Amino acid sequence: MLEMELVVFFAGKVLEPLGVVTSGSQFLEPDGLFPNHIPNPEDKAAMKAITQAVLDNKADLGIIFDTDVDRSAAVDSTGREFNRNRLIALMSAIVLEEHPGTTIVTDSVTSDGLTTFIEKKLGGKHHRFKRGYKNVIDEAIRLNSVGEESHLAIETSGHGALKENHWLDDGAYLMVKLLNKLASARASGQTGGSKVLTDLVDELQEPGVAVELRLKIDQNHSDLKGGSFREYGEAVLKHLENKSESDPKLQKAPVNYEGIRVSGYGGWFLLRLSLHDPVLPLNIEPQVMRMQ
Repeated sequence: MLEMELVVFFAGKVLEPLGVVTSGSQFLEPDGLFPNHIPNPEDKAAMKAITQAVLDNKADLGIIFDTDVDRSAAVDSTGREFNRNRLIALMSAIVLEEHPGTTIVTDSVTSDGLTTFIEKKLGGKHHRFKRGYKNVIDEAIRLNSVGEESHLAIETSGHGALKENHWLDDGAYLMVKLLNKLASARASGQTGGSKVLTDLVDELQEPGVAVELRLKIDQNHSDLKGGSFREYGEAVLKHLENKSESDPKLQKAPVNYEGIRVSGYGGWFLLRLSLHDPVLPLNIEPQVMRMQ
């Protein structure tokens, strides 16, 4: 219950004293039964609820957290969501304004369009690592230790940490960075809701659809021959790697830290092996398109 109360604290004790109008906020009363929607910034019902609240109240920005406030997402004044690749792109734009050329560390399922945006548009470096927010944060810390400057580690799930905040996995701190950017624009006379944030990611190329399939490994199947699911999964990945190398229309990612990532035929896919479960998650995205 204490974790849910952090959301109430953030709205009433942090934002309101700063002059933020939070009257359109919803679901602030702690309830461990979660009667309104799953407390997950990736959940469609959750994002629909915050989007509708923004539009109904003509708000400049909507923000949403999970229960322990280590994951977050946002919605601009037109109802456009800032989560997954868009949130990473937005945070990267803000961080790279403050630290030009820095390395942005993300998890393995981020899009090719995000890489292009970070490196070609923003002038940073995109370091795509393994899934798991601790993996991403630890990798950013490691890069700094060997002389490669990194100021942001962030997952598509909404977990994010900044060097300036001592690498704490803190969704509220990420949202404060967005609010600071918005407040600075307002102080300089800019209007138009949260257009200043939307403009920062205007050139992000996004896929029309993104799919994740979780392919289960039957541990009782004869193909395993009594071995572990991990050995079988690794054999599947090796087979896929060999097949992709034999197809001239496919190109394996030259640097990849998790599974097999391949581009070709108008898109990309990543097949990896779950760390703990007999599952091979498969992420697929078609050719990217311009953000609308």
